[in-house]
Amino acid sequence: MKGKPGIIDILDTIEQKRLQFNGHVKRMPEETIPKLIMDWIPRERRKRGRPRKTWMEGVQAATTTRNFEPDQWRNREEWLLVSGRW
Repeated sequence: MKGKPGIIDILDTIEQKRLQFNGHVKRMPEETIPKLIMDWIPRERRKRGRPRKTWMEGVQAATTTRNFEPDQWRNREEWLLVSGRW
């Protein structure tokens, strides 16, 4: 939480939920649909101009900002603790 006490930072909350969901999907078995979709890379090119950030780029930015270790998501309790849920 940043800023004034008692005020929730919406961007921080979005980042926490993104990290929680990422850890949840990463722990799923390999053949589940969400896991397959998360690992899927489209073949077509992006449109011209400034490319939008992908969901995984947001996850990677959040993990580097919070100084996570690469496989820290494997332990559910530790992941929820460092991602901001508890």
